[in-house]
Amino acid sequence: MKKGYKQLLAEAGAEVTAVVPAEAMSLHGRDDVVFVDLRDPRERERDGSIPGAFSCPRGMLEFWVDPESPYAKPVFQEPKRFVFFCASGWRSALATKTVQDMGLENVSHLAGGFGAWKTAGGPVAPVVPKPAN
Repeated sequence: MKKGYKQLLAEAGAEVTAVVPAEAMSLHGRDDVVFVDLRDPRERERDGSIPGAFSCPRGMLEFWVDPESPYAKPVFQEPKRFVFFCASGWRSALATKTVQDMGLENVSHLAGGFGAWKTAGGPVAPVVPKPAN
């Protein structure tokens, strides 16, 4: 293997901004900040999420961020600060590096992820499953 996950995480950590839970809590609720939950829907339903977070499963990120993609989401074209998070901070570190490499500006990730947010006493909202069609 040319690069394992440890090397990828180290490279991402050297290039992206990480915010600790206390700093993230001070950003929460601001109109110019979007928290982006990268976790799988099952994780979100089981554990809840940061109130008001935009759900973007990690597998769709590049397609939702790129304005030329047929799957582009308007939220990523807004002039906002984006704080990406996952369960423990690994996926969000890699995702933040990816979107930064794509040209998305003003991005960071939550150090320690949703687990660290909860441990620090950050608010948690339940996530209701979407009905099956």
